[in-house]
Amino acid sequence: MKNYLLTIPVLMTFALAAAGCSKSHDGAKSESAPAAVVKGLSLETVKLAATPELLDVVGSVRARTSAMVSTRIPGSISVLRVREGDRVKKGQLLAQLDAQENQATAAVATAAIDEAQRGLDEAISRKKLADTTFERYHRLFREQAVSRQEFEVRQMEKEVATQGVARAESRLKQAQEGAKAATTLSDYTKIIAPISGIITSKQADLGATVFPGQPLMTIEDEGSYQLELALPESVATKVKPGAALQVTLDALNSTFIAKIAEIVPTADPGSRTFVAKIALNQKGVTSGMFGRGAINLGTTTTGITVPRKAVVERGALTLVWTVDKDSIVHIRIVKVGRQAGERVEILSGLSDGDRVIVAGAEKVVEGNKAE
Repeated sequence: MKNYLLTIPVLMTFALAAAGCSKSHDGAKSESAPAAVVKGLSLETVKLAATPELLDVVGSVRARTSAMVSTRIPGSISVLRVREGDRVKKGQLLAQLDAQENQATAAVATAAIDEAQRGLDEAISRKKLADTTFERYHRLFREQAVSRQEFEVRQMEKEVATQGVARAESRLKQAQEGAKAATTLSDYTKIIAPISGIITSKQADLGATVFPGQPLMTIEDEGSYQLELALPESVATKVKPGAALQVTLDALNSTFIAKIAEIVPTADPGSRTFVAKIALNQKGVTSGMFGRGAINLGTTTTGITVPRKAVVERGALTLVWTVDKDSIVHIRIVKVGRQAGERVEILSGLSDGDRVIVAGAEKVVEGNKAE
Protein backbone atom coordinates (compact mmCIF):
# COMPACT_ATOMS: atom_id res chain seq x y z
CA MET A 1 0.00 0.00 0.00
CA LYS A 2 2.90 2.31 0.83
CA ASN A 3 4.52 1.89 -2.59
CA TYR A 4 1.14 2.53 -4.22
CA LEU A 5 0.68 5.82 -2.39
CA LEU A 6 4.18 6.99 -3.28
CA THR A 7 3.62 6.17 -6.94
CA ILE A 8 0.51 8.34 -7.35
CA PRO A 9 2.28 11.75 -7.24
CA VAL A 10 4.90 10.43 -9.69
CA LEU A 11 2.19 9.23 -12.09
CA MET A 12 0.35 12.52 -11.77
CA THR A 13 3.58 14.44 -12.51
CA PHE A 14 4.29 12.20 -15.47
CA ALA A 15 0.76 12.70 -16.79
CA LEU A 16 1.05 16.46 -16.52
CA ALA A 17 4.42 16.37 -18.24
CA ALA A 18 3.02 14.20 -21.00
CA ALA A 19 0.12 16.55 -21.44
CA GLY A 20 2.53 19.46 -21.68
CA CYS A 21 4.60 17.65 -24.31
CA SER A 22 1.56 16.84 -26.41
CA LYS A 23 0.48 20.45 -26.36
CA SER A 24 3.92 21.57 -27.53
CA HIS A 25 3.12 20.29 -31.03
CA ASP A 26 0.20 22.74 -31.22
CA GLY A 27 2.50 25.67 -31.01
CA ALA A 28 3.67 28.14 -28.38
CA LYS A 29 0.20 29.56 -27.94
CA SER A 30 -1.17 26.35 -26.37
CA GLU A 31 1.92 25.93 -24.13
CA SER A 32 1.41 29.34 -22.57
CA ALA A 33 -2.35 28.91 -21.92
CA PRO A 34 -3.04 30.37 -18.46
CA ALA A 35 -4.40 28.18 -15.65
CA ALA A 36 -8.10 28.46 -14.93
CA VAL A 37 -8.79 30.84 -12.06
CA VAL A 38 -11.15 29.73 -9.29
CA LYS A 39 -12.59 32.32 -6.92
CA GLY A 40 -14.38 32.04 -3.62
CA LEU A 41 -12.05 29.52 -1.97
CA SER A 42 -11.39 29.57 1.77
CA LEU A 43 -7.80 28.81 2.74
CA GLU A 44 -6.08 28.01 5.99
CA THR A 45 -2.37 27.97 6.70
CA VAL A 46 -1.48 24.92 8.77
CA LYS A 47 0.88 25.31 11.68
CA LEU A 48 2.61 23.01 14.10
CA ALA A 49 0.95 23.40 17.47
CA ALA A 50 0.88 21.70 20.85
CA THR A 51 -2.04 19.27 21.13
CA PRO A 52 -3.09 17.07 24.04
CA GLU A 53 -1.62 13.57 23.96
CA LEU A 54 -4.49 11.13 23.80
CA LEU A 55 -4.67 7.39 24.43
CA ASP A 56 -6.87 5.54 21.94
CA VAL A 57 -8.73 2.52 23.35
CA VAL A 58 -11.49 0.36 21.90
CA GLY A 59 -14.38 -1.60 23.32
CA SER A 60 -17.96 -2.75 22.87
CA VAL A 61 -21.39 -1.55 23.91
CA ARG A 62 -23.14 -3.78 26.45
CA ALA A 63 -26.38 -3.58 28.40
CA ARG A 64 -25.91 -2.50 32.00
CA THR A 65 -28.68 -4.91 33.05
CA SER A 66 -29.02 -8.31 31.41
CA ALA A 67 -30.23 -11.76 32.42
CA MET A 68 -29.26 -15.19 31.18
CA VAL A 69 -32.41 -17.33 31.40
CA SER A 70 -31.80 -21.02 32.13
CA THR A 71 -33.74 -24.01 33.42
CA ARG A 72 -33.45 -25.68 36.82
CA ILE A 73 -34.83 -29.05 35.84
CA PRO A 74 -34.43 -31.38 32.85
CA GLY A 75 -37.17 -31.63 30.27
CA SER A 76 -38.14 -30.86 26.70
CA ILE A 77 -39.48 -27.50 25.52
CA SER A 78 -43.16 -28.03 24.74
CA VAL A 79 -44.11 -24.33 24.47
CA LEU A 80 -41.91 -21.47 23.20
CA ARG A 81 -43.57 -18.04 23.06
CA VAL A 82 -40.68 -15.70 22.17
CA ARG A 83 -37.94 -15.22 19.61
CA GLU A 84 -35.00 -12.85 19.11
CA GLY A 85 -36.06 -9.22 19.04
CA ASP A 86 -39.24 -9.70 21.07
CA ARG A 87 -39.83 -7.35 23.99
CA VAL A 88 -40.94 -9.00 27.22
CA LYS A 89 -42.08 -7.87 30.66
CA LYS A 90 -40.92 -9.16 34.02
CA GLY A 91 -42.98 -12.20 35.03
CA GLN A 92 -44.07 -13.01 31.47
CA LEU A 93 -44.18 -16.70 30.48
CA LEU A 94 -41.42 -17.34 27.96
CA ALA A 95 -41.52 -21.12 27.58
CA GLN A 96 -42.94 -24.31 29.11
CA LEU A 97 -41.12 -27.57 29.76
CA ASP A 98 -42.67 -31.03 29.46
CA ALA A 99 -41.35 -32.69 32.65
CA GLN A 100 -43.78 -35.48 33.50
CA GLU A 101 -41.69 -36.85 36.37
CA ASN A 102 -41.88 -33.56 38.25
CA GLN A 103 -45.61 -33.26 37.66
CA ALA A 104 -46.13 -36.83 38.91
CA THR A 105 -44.04 -36.10 41.99
CA ALA A 106 -46.19 -33.05 42.73
CA ALA A 107 -49.36 -35.19 42.44
CA VAL A 108 -47.94 -37.82 44.81
CA ALA A 109 -46.96 -35.14 47.30
CA THR A 110 -50.48 -33.68 47.23
CA ALA A 111 -51.95 -37.15 47.89
CA ALA A 112 -49.52 -37.60 50.78
CA ILE A 113 -50.99 -34.51 52.45
CA ASP A 114 -54.48 -36.01 52.32
CA GLU A 115 -53.20 -39.29 53.79
CA ALA A 116 -51.34 -37.50 56.57
CA GLN A 117 -54.42 -35.41 57.37
CA ARG A 118 -56.55 -38.55 57.74
CA GLY A 119 -53.89 -40.06 60.01
CA LEU A 120 -53.98 -36.97 62.20
CA ASP A 121 -57.78 -37.09 62.42
CA GLU A 122 -57.62 -40.72 63.55
CA ALA A 123 -54.92 -39.93 66.12
CA ILE A 124 -57.02 -37.08 67.53
CA SER A 125 -60.07 -39.39 67.81
CA ARG A 126 -58.01 -42.02 69.67
CA LYS A 127 -56.71 -39.35 72.01
CA LYS A 128 -60.21 -38.13 72.80
CA LEU A 129 -61.26 -41.69 73.63
CA ALA A 130 -58.16 -42.24 75.74
CA ASP A 131 -58.75 -38.97 77.62
CA THR A 132 -62.38 -39.86 78.38
CA THR A 133 -61.47 -43.37 79.53
CA PHE A 134 -58.69 -42.03 81.71
CA GLU A 135 -61.01 -39.53 83.42
CA ARG A 136 -63.57 -42.29 84.19
CA TYR A 137 -60.93 -44.63 85.60
CA HIS A 138 -59.44 -41.76 87.56
CA ARG A 139 -62.77 -41.23 89.36
CA LEU A 140 -63.16 -44.98 89.97
CA PHE A 141 -59.61 -45.18 91.30
CA ARG A 142 -60.33 -42.38 93.79
CA GLU A 143 -63.41 -44.35 94.88
CA GLN A 144 -61.23 -47.47 95.08
CA ALA A 145 -63.52 -49.19 92.57
CA VAL A 146 -60.59 -50.24 90.31
CA SER A 147 -57.06 -51.33 91.06
CA ARG A 148 -53.97 -49.15 90.62
CA GLN A 149 -52.79 -51.37 87.82
CA GLU A 150 -55.97 -50.79 85.82
CA PHE A 151 -55.69 -47.02 86.43
CA GLU A 152 -52.03 -46.92 85.31
CA VAL A 153 -52.91 -48.84 82.13
CA ARG A 154 -55.47 -46.17 81.18
CA GLN A 155 -52.97 -43.46 82.05
CA MET A 156 -50.39 -45.05 79.74
CA GLU A 157 -52.97 -45.30 76.94
CA LYS A 158 -53.65 -41.57 77.29
CA GLU A 159 -49.95 -40.72 77.01
CA VAL A 160 -49.53 -43.00 73.99
CA ALA A 161 -52.53 -41.35 72.30
CA THR A 162 -51.03 -37.90 72.96
CA GLN A 163 -47.74 -38.98 71.40
CA GLY A 164 -49.65 -40.44 68.45
CA VAL A 165 -51.25 -37.05 67.78
CA ALA A 166 -47.81 -35.37 67.89
CA ARG A 167 -46.42 -37.92 65.42
CA ALA A 168 -49.39 -37.47 63.11
CA GLU A 169 -48.95 -33.69 63.20
CA SER A 170 -45.26 -34.10 62.30
CA ARG A 171 -46.12 -36.41 59.40
CA LEU A 172 -48.67 -33.88 58.14
CA LYS A 173 -46.17 -31.04 58.31
CA GLN A 174 -43.58 -33.17 56.54
CA ALA A 175 -46.07 -34.01 53.80
CA GLN A 176 -46.98 -30.33 53.41
CA GLU A 177 -43.34 -29.30 53.08
CA GLY A 178 -42.73 -32.12 50.62
CA ALA A 179 -45.70 -31.00 48.56
CA LYS A 180 -44.44 -27.44 48.64
CA ALA A 181 -41.04 -28.56 47.33
CA ALA A 182 -42.65 -30.77 44.70
CA THR A 183 -44.93 -27.92 43.60
CA THR A 184 -41.93 -25.60 43.35
CA LEU A 185 -40.13 -28.12 41.16
CA SER A 186 -43.27 -28.47 39.08
CA ASP A 187 -43.40 -24.67 38.71
CA TYR A 188 -39.85 -24.80 37.32
CA THR A 189 -41.41 -26.17 34.14
CA LYS A 190 -42.56 -22.59 33.51
CA ILE A 191 -39.77 -20.33 32.23
CA ILE A 192 -40.55 -16.80 33.44
CA ALA A 193 -38.87 -13.53 32.42
CA PRO A 194 -36.79 -12.26 35.38
CA ILE A 195 -36.55 -8.70 33.99
CA SER A 196 -38.23 -6.53 31.37
CA GLY A 197 -36.31 -6.03 28.16
CA ILE A 198 -35.60 -7.42 24.71
CA ILE A 199 -34.63 -10.99 23.74
CA THR A 200 -31.17 -10.60 22.21
CA SER A 201 -30.32 -14.28 21.77
CA LYS A 202 -32.04 -17.65 21.96
CA GLN A 203 -30.03 -20.85 22.42
CA ALA A 204 -32.84 -23.46 22.43
CA ASP A 205 -35.70 -24.23 20.06
CA LEU A 206 -39.11 -25.82 20.41
CA GLY A 207 -38.87 -29.54 21.15
CA ALA A 208 -35.26 -29.38 22.34
CA THR A 209 -34.23 -31.34 25.44
CA VAL A 210 -32.62 -29.12 28.06
CA PHE A 211 -30.81 -29.75 31.31
CA PRO A 212 -30.37 -27.81 34.59
CA GLY A 213 -28.24 -24.70 34.15
CA GLN A 214 -28.40 -24.79 30.35
CA PRO A 215 -28.85 -21.25 28.91
CA LEU A 216 -32.08 -20.81 26.99
CA MET A 217 -32.09 -17.12 26.09
CA THR A 218 -30.69 -13.70 27.04
CA ILE A 219 -32.76 -10.65 27.98
CA GLU A 220 -31.26 -7.16 27.97
CA ASP A 221 -32.71 -3.99 29.45
CA GLU A 222 -33.05 -1.55 26.53
CA GLY A 223 -33.02 1.52 28.76
CA SER A 224 -29.44 1.24 29.97
CA TYR A 225 -26.35 0.71 27.84
CA GLN A 226 -22.69 1.31 28.55
CA LEU A 227 -19.47 1.31 26.55
CA GLU A 228 -16.83 -0.99 28.03
CA LEU A 229 -13.32 0.09 27.04
CA ALA A 230 -10.15 -1.95 27.60
CA LEU A 231 -7.50 0.17 29.38
CA PRO A 232 -3.90 -1.08 29.34
CA GLU A 233 -2.20 -1.67 32.70
CA SER A 234 0.28 1.13 31.95
CA VAL A 235 -2.40 3.80 32.43
CA ALA A 236 -4.39 2.11 35.18
CA THR A 237 -3.04 4.52 37.81
CA LYS A 238 -3.49 7.61 35.58
CA VAL A 239 -7.14 7.16 34.63
CA LYS A 240 -9.75 7.53 37.38
CA PRO A 241 -13.56 7.38 37.49
CA GLY A 242 -14.97 10.76 36.49
CA ALA A 243 -12.24 11.44 33.92
CA ALA A 244 -13.51 12.95 30.67
CA LEU A 245 -12.86 11.32 27.31
CA GLN A 246 -13.95 11.57 23.70
CA VAL A 247 -16.19 8.68 22.64
CA THR A 248 -16.84 7.66 19.03
CA LEU A 249 -19.54 5.21 17.93
CA ASP A 250 -18.83 4.47 14.29
CA ALA A 251 -22.17 2.78 13.62
CA LEU A 252 -24.03 5.96 14.61
CA ASN A 253 -21.39 8.32 13.16
CA SER A 254 -21.42 9.99 16.55
CA THR A 255 -18.60 11.60 18.54
CA PHE A 256 -19.17 13.14 21.95
CA ILE A 257 -17.56 13.87 25.31
CA ALA A 258 -18.43 11.58 28.22
CA LYS A 259 -17.09 10.62 31.64
CA ILE A 260 -15.86 7.31 32.97
CA ALA A 261 -18.49 6.03 35.37
CA GLU A 262 -16.64 3.01 36.72
CA ILE A 263 -13.33 1.16 36.41
CA VAL A 264 -13.30 -2.55 37.24
CA PRO A 265 -10.57 -2.93 39.91
CA THR A 266 -9.24 -6.26 38.60
CA ALA A 267 -7.29 -6.82 35.38
CA ASP A 268 -7.86 -9.46 32.75
CA PRO A 269 -4.84 -11.81 33.06
CA GLY A 270 -5.04 -12.67 29.38
CA SER A 271 -5.06 -9.18 27.84
CA ARG A 272 -3.59 -7.31 30.83
CA THR A 273 -6.27 -4.68 30.61
CA PHE A 274 -8.76 -3.02 32.92
CA VAL A 275 -12.36 -2.34 31.92
CA ALA A 276 -13.63 1.24 32.02
CA LYS A 277 -17.41 1.71 31.79
CA ILE A 278 -19.03 4.77 30.22
CA ALA A 279 -22.81 5.29 30.46
CA LEU A 280 -24.51 5.94 27.10
CA ASN A 281 -27.71 7.92 26.55
CA GLN A 282 -27.63 8.17 22.75
CA LYS A 283 -30.60 6.95 20.72
CA GLY A 284 -30.06 3.97 18.46
CA VAL A 285 -27.46 2.32 20.67
CA THR A 286 -27.59 -1.46 20.69
CA SER A 287 -25.58 -4.14 22.42
CA GLY A 288 -22.44 -5.28 20.58
CA MET A 289 -21.69 -1.98 18.80
CA PHE A 290 -18.02 -1.08 18.37
CA GLY A 291 -16.83 2.02 20.20
CA ARG A 292 -13.63 4.01 20.59
CA GLY A 293 -12.40 6.29 23.32
CA ALA A 294 -9.67 8.96 23.36
CA ILE A 295 -8.39 9.67 26.88
CA ASN A 296 -6.34 12.78 27.67
CA LEU A 297 -3.18 11.66 29.51
CA GLY A 298 -2.36 15.18 30.70
CA THR A 299 0.65 15.65 28.39
CA THR A 300 1.03 17.43 25.03
CA THR A 301 2.62 16.68 21.69
CA THR A 302 3.38 18.79 18.60
CA GLY A 303 1.34 18.18 15.49
CA ILE A 304 -0.77 19.55 12.64
CA THR A 305 -4.56 19.64 12.50
CA VAL A 306 -6.95 20.78 9.76
CA PRO A 307 -10.71 21.28 9.69
CA ARG A 308 -12.56 18.01 9.09
CA LYS A 309 -14.29 19.47 6.01
CA ALA A 310 -10.88 20.00 4.38
CA VAL A 311 -10.28 16.24 4.21
CA VAL A 312 -11.59 14.41 1.12
CA GLU A 313 -12.16 10.63 0.96
CA ARG A 314 -11.77 9.04 -2.47
CA GLY A 315 -11.94 5.27 -2.28
CA ALA A 316 -9.05 4.13 -0.10
CA LEU A 317 -7.27 7.49 -0.39
CA THR A 318 -7.43 10.42 1.99
CA LEU A 319 -6.68 13.75 0.31
CA VAL A 320 -6.51 17.49 0.87
CA TRP A 321 -6.29 20.33 -1.67
CA THR A 322 -3.28 22.62 -1.19
CA VAL A 323 -2.31 25.95 -2.74
CA ASP A 324 1.38 26.64 -3.43
CA LYS A 325 3.22 29.97 -3.31
CA ASP A 326 2.15 30.69 -6.89
CA SER A 327 -1.52 30.10 -5.92
CA ILE A 328 -1.65 26.89 -8.00
CA VAL A 329 -3.95 24.17 -6.64
CA HIS A 330 -2.50 20.71 -6.02
CA ILE A 331 -3.95 17.56 -4.55
CA ARG A 332 -2.06 16.03 -1.63
CA ILE A 333 -2.34 12.53 -0.17
CA VAL A 334 -2.30 12.63 3.64
CA LYS A 335 -2.47 10.22 6.54
CA VAL A 336 -4.96 11.24 9.22
CA GLY A 337 -4.96 10.49 12.93
CA ARG A 338 -7.59 11.00 15.58
CA GLN A 339 -10.43 13.45 15.29
CA ALA A 340 -10.98 16.09 17.96
CA GLY A 341 -14.26 17.91 17.52
CA GLU A 342 -14.30 19.57 14.09
CA ARG A 343 -10.57 19.11 13.47
CA VAL A 344 -8.56 16.14 12.26
CA GLU A 345 -4.95 15.33 13.09
CA ILE A 346 -2.62 15.02 10.06
CA LEU A 347 0.14 12.53 10.68
CA SER A 348 1.91 12.91 7.32
CA GLY A 349 1.51 14.69 3.99
CA LEU A 350 1.50 18.30 5.21
CA SER A 351 4.21 20.60 6.55
CA ASP A 352 4.20 23.71 8.67
CA GLY A 353 3.14 26.68 6.54
CA ASP A 354 1.23 24.75 3.86
CA ARG A 355 -2.03 26.30 2.74
CA VAL A 356 -5.08 24.02 2.41
CA ILE A 357 -8.51 24.64 0.97
CA VAL A 358 -11.14 24.34 3.69
CA ALA A 359 -14.17 25.45 1.65
CA GLY A 360 -14.95 25.40 -2.07
CA ALA A 361 -12.73 22.43 -2.93
CA GLU A 362 -15.52 20.91 -5.02
CA LYS A 363 -14.92 23.66 -7.61
CA VAL A 364 -11.23 23.02 -8.28
CA VAL A 365 -9.13 20.53 -10.24
CA GLU A 366 -5.41 19.94 -10.30
CA GLY A 367 -3.57 22.97 -11.73
CA ASN A 368 -6.25 25.59 -11.15
CA LYS A 369 -5.23 28.95 -9.80
CA ALA A 370 -6.77 30.14 -6.55
CA GLU A 371 -7.79 33.78 -6.27
